[in-house]
Amino acid sequence: MFFNKDEEQKSPAKRFLFILGLIFLVLYFVLGIIIIFWKGFPIALSQNYRIAFGVLLIVYSIIRFFRIKQ
Repeated sequence: MFFNKDEEQKSPAKRFLFILGLIFLVLYFVLGIIIIFWKGFPIALSQNYRIAFGVLLIVYSIIRFFRIKQ
C-alpha cells in the first residue's frame, strides 16, 4: 500500500538484526553518557580516562548509526 515499488519488505531475520542493532546503538550511547557523568563509577578510573572512554563509546555508537542507516 505505502511501499515503494523498488523497495522490498525485509525478511524477519533482517528486521530482527535491525532492531538488535538499534538496541545496541542506544546501549553504547547511554553507557558512554553514564561513564562520563557517574561520579561513583564502580571501576576506579581517573576522570580523564572516564571521559575518554565515554567519548569513545559515544563515537562508536554514532559509527553504528551510520552503518545501520545504510
